[in-house]
Amino acid sequence: MCGIVGWIDHRLDLKEHRPVLERMCQQLAVRGPDAEGYWVTAGAAIGHRRLTVVDPEGGKQPMIRQHAGRTYVLTYNGELYNTAEIREELEKRGHRFFSYSDTEVLLVAYIEWGRDCLQYFNGIFAFGVWDEAEQKLFLARDRMGVKPLFYTEREGALLFASEIKALIANDMVKPEIDAEGLAEVFGLGPARTPGSGIFRGIRELPPGYWLEFCNGKVRVERYWQLESKPHEDNFQTTVEKVRYLVIDAVERQLVSDVPIGSFLSGGLDSSIIAAIAARRLMNEKGVRLPTFSLDYQGNDQYFRSSEFQPNADRPWIERMVQVIGSEAHWIELGQKELADALEPAVLARDVPGMGDIDSSLWLFCRKVKECVTVALSGECADEVFGGYPWFHHPERVYGNSFPWSTAYQMWESLLSKKC
Repeated sequence: MCGIVGWIDHRLDLKEHRPVLERMCQQLAVRGPDAEGYWVTAGAAIGHRRLTVVDPEGGKQPMIRQHAGRTYVLTYNGELYNTAEIREELEKRGHRFFSYSDTEVLLVAYIEWGRDCLQYFNGIFAFGVWDEAEQKLFLARDRMGVKPLFYTEREGALLFASEIKALIANDMVKPEIDAEGLAEVFGLGPARTPGSGIFRGIRELPPGYWLEFCNGKVRVERYWQLESKPHEDNFQTTVEKVRYLVIDAVERQLVSDVPIGSFLSGGLDSSIIAAIAARRLMNEKGVRLPTFSLDYQGNDQYFRSSEFQPNADRPWIERMVQVIGSEAHWIELGQKELADALEPAVLARDVPGMGDIDSSLWLFCRKVKECVTVALSGECADEVFGGYPWFHHPERVYGNSFPWSTAYQMWESLLSKKC
């Protein structure tokens, strides 16, 4: 992942405030440990922290492009899975490319199609493009909101960043929680209402939306929405379509100039992804896929079956490793490690989350990064394919709270009536 940040303000000469931009950008160093870059003029300051995955030299950011006498500046976090197809179309329209990075393709696509470029993208992204001639900022976020993007308006200025902590690194933005923010944390957490930034005045650009900022005015519009339609395919056609879509999604994410691996918990989602990736890497490059699995000290003695976790992971992981022939890496965590990581896990998220689940994921990913730069995972499979227990419990689905928030009365007891 990478980190993006920007500050558009025509009241100040932002060239004199570059240290503030650098301080904001530094908050995203963990997202982008490999490189940093800045572009600053009187009214616009753009920054970027980079995790290098594709084209180390050609993908440097912020990326600047001159076209028809105009200057465009891009800061981008994400990956386009159909880069080759878009580049081919743009070349037919007369554009030349100087790298093989998706960063350049995305910027040229915006230059060619403006906000309509979003209709061409198959990928995960959050990006900002500054049009120097029109003094206009364009922000956009991918359809499912995989990549984060927050913004805030302050006295005619607009600031944006990949994470909230980068915004509050600017003295203009105060980390204040209001009643709406408390409701998000205690009533909806660990989820969030699309668009909520928890802190007063901070908003999240919702998935499938774009934002334009020009002459001190903000315009936000939806460019994509999930549609519900009758399912008319028979069982066999459904199987074939789902199989094609899953394989295509996994294989498109294997484009990388750096080491790549996969999480493996032994469940259906991670096992399917690892199996597809392992086969592709072996067939194309003759290399084994590194897989990374988590276990806890004493789990063999103390594991107890539950609604969320009916079986221990390890036997299923070992079975999958044997079947797909992956290079297995085991990461074992202890209780003290998990407790000590609770605070850094919250700081990484900027807001409270899921307790030891977050701390274990934080520790796990730090260990994985020691071996590979990119790792595939099965996140969101339970949302798409109905894997959570509450999908099968009508009393939760039709209750007076969110299905995952059955303990809201306990949370409510922590708040003073004055709140």
